[in-house]
Amino acid sequence: MIQSYKQNPQLQASYDTIVIGSGMGGLSTAAILSKEGQKVLVLERHYTAGGFTHVFKRKGYEWDVGIHYIGEVQRENSLLKKLFDYVTNGQLKWADMGDVYDRIIIGDQHFDFVKGVKNFKKQLISYFPEEEQAINTYVDLVFKAVKSSKSYYISKTISPFLNKFLGNFLKKPFHKFSDKTTDEVLRSLTKNETLIKVLTGQYGDYGLPPKQSSFSMHASVARHYFDGGSFPVGGSSQIVKTIDPVIEASGGTILINAEVEQVIVKNNTAIGVQMKDGKILYAKNIVSNAGIMTTYNKLLPVETIKKYHLKEQLQKVKPSVAHASLYIGLEGSPEELQLPKTNYWIYPEKGDHDTCVKNYLNDLSQPFPVVYLSFPSAKDPDWSNRYPGKSSIDIITLLPYEPFKKWTHTTWKKRDKEYESMKEELANRLLNELYKQLPQLNGKVNCYELSTPLTTRHFVNYSKGEIYGLDHSPSRFRQPFLKPKTPIKNFYLTGQDIVTAGVGGALFSGVLTAMAISSKNILKKI
Repeated sequence: MIQSYKQNPQLQASYDTIVIGSGMGGLSTAAILSKEGQKVLVLERHYTAGGFTHVFKRKGYEWDVGIHYIGEVQRENSLLKKLFDYVTNGQLKWADMGDVYDRIIIGDQHFDFVKGVKNFKKQLISYFPEEEQAINTYVDLVFKAVKSSKSYYISKTISPFLNKFLGNFLKKPFHKFSDKTTDEVLRSLTKNETLIKVLTGQYGDYGLPPKQSSFSMHASVARHYFDGGSFPVGGSSQIVKTIDPVIEASGGTILINAEVEQVIVKNNTAIGVQMKDGKILYAKNIVSNAGIMTTYNKLLPVETIKKYHLKEQLQKVKPSVAHASLYIGLEGSPEELQLPKTNYWIYPEKGDHDTCVKNYLNDLSQPFPVVYLSFPSAKDPDWSNRYPGKSSIDIITLLPYEPFKKWTHTTWKKRDKEYESMKEELANRLLNELYKQLPQLNGKVNCYELSTPLTTRHFVNYSKGEIYGLDHSPSRFRQPFLKPKTPIKNFYLTGQDIVTAGVGGALFSGVLTAMAISSKNILKKI
């Protein structure tokens, strides 16, 4: 059972491993180590566990904060499905979203991404018959790029000594794809601007438009959904609910309201953590799931940061984009409101993705460069058991941190009228985008709440409210320090920064970190 640190739970004198942060990376690291017999303590600074997998409830509704759809859990033999089954003891169930998982909307045209590789290609060729060769080659390249990534990620777990001999061999095939931008690769296949815009229509899943993103990142997302999308039955809160008993079975605990002030390092070895209230907790291993920026800027002693030049490492990477999310509650069941399970990706009619992003960042009154509509209440077969006669929708768009900077030191839920009116204006613009696509919803909205980059900063402790940790540019995949082991003995990293954005990447990071700590081939076991 998840406990609150403030209510003085029974804590052990020491643990095998302490994990800072209960996002997907932290939870999967903790669950895997627990299955290796370790006693693991997970510390979460907020009142709810799960990081971007948590839900919040308001006014008789519930919203999923970060999980909108997951790929590859439909195939029983997929690594991701096996991983989820492993860390939840098979207790987490998935609902298939149906044949069309993503709809790319450009002006008045729409293009469906249909599940199954053959169906995906057939549908795209029906939109672009003259581009059949380009579409087939594109799909082949996606598979090749993803295949090359396995050795690259394994290289993150081997010793520096072995890396000297094997590192280049393991990474070279991957870098052939990761060094190129998504735009470069696609323009080598086709000159059709609309096809390029459609094929890169999921860029919001990793945050960088095609001219800036690494093709390897794009390929991993595209491949991830080729077999369709799924949603956790019972909502994304089921993830932490099904992992918690696995951690408990080995004597471990997830604690909420448990803020870590600093990692304690003695003789270049991490030995414990000091809590915000001054209490010290000890463990053989310390793992940070707080993101590399937060970890190296806030959680380590100053002398350690200087000794290992950790701030210099951070100069080589950039935080990813920030976003706004509009959480909507509606009167009427998903069936009554005719809500789709398909996600809608809405783009301006004119301009490529990069140009639209640039115009918007220069002037926020310009059209949104991307608007993403998700219908969790329609995706979750258990929703109507919990919330009969109601529905929920999430709308997400790009929103930079800078316009909100002046409210950095204000308190969540207690900001001034100017902030609230900015939020209201953005919320209404997003609602209009919704009504354009689904006019039947006009007048059915019961309540809504907008989160800004400041909200993300408050809950996830990312300094600029970024959603995906680090940017997934070509240079990011060349940084050797983005791996579980750090220069500090017994201190490790986990989470999306050491793999890639999203729940799947964070889940896999737990495997890599657990392998680095235990020196066991966990992948083989799974």
